[in-house]
Amino acid sequence: MTGLEIAATPRSAMLAPAAMQHIAVVDDEADIRDTVGEYLELKGFRVTRCDGGATLRALLETDTVDLVLLDVAMPEEDGLSIARHLSANTDVAFVMVTAAGEVVDRIVGLELGADDYLAKPVDLRELLARIKTVLRRGARRAAKSGTDAVETPQQVKFGNCTLDTDAHRLSGPDGADIPITAMEFDLLRAFAEHPNRVLSRDQLLDMAHNRGWEPFDRSIDIRIARLRRKVESNPAKPQVIRTVRGAGYMFALAG
Repeated sequence: MTGLEIAATPRSAMLAPAAMQHIAVVDDEADIRDTVGEYLELKGFRVTRCDGGATLRALLETDTVDLVLLDVAMPEEDGLSIARHLSANTDVAFVMVTAAGEVVDRIVGLELGADDYLAKPVDLRELLARIKTVLRRGARRAAKSGTDAVETPQQVKFGNCTLDTDAHRLSGPDGADIPITAMEFDLLRAFAEHPNRVLSRDQLLDMAHNRGWEPFDRSIDIRIARLRRKVESNPAKPQVIRTVRGAGYMFALAG
């Protein structure tokens, strides 16, 4: 996570404590872990410094973590591999840090379910703002799910495919598993919870846990295109996940 930009912050301008929310800072460079960790601790967070994937996994087995700050470029196990593990095995939010201009890493990270990403050099004030946004939206979603959660059937038909919302599994007409990412599953579940309703890109990004979106970010279109290749008989003329021009997308539930 090299390339930090550190700006002095007057103590009078420091934010209120963050109720000791727990952040894991994963980076192979000790000075980066310490710099970021000390800054976040000053802002009221509890921070655990991890030098790689093995240390992070051990932490997750013994403690609750609210957010992982994950460097992409690490010499042993890289951040993308760790992100795959987080998406497949946990519900922990994570923010990825990638080298400026590494568009491929950014897209892959988002596909793996990253909640946000930051390009180097990292300004610590911006880092704090992004972290707070991810945590705030996660808290709102948790509160909403406890009060007005939508009842979703366990089995939902997407064309000839079937989504099992309990098993996090998409299967084809022959019953064979169709590989999907955590982000793709979240998108399908969002559609399943709102059938025959137009959902904007903003709504889909929020429902699919990608809280760190940008106003002109069209990465949602990439994900929808990939989903169509998996659930549509003819992806060029989609009938299951339809485009509503100027508005967003709609899951056309048959029957």
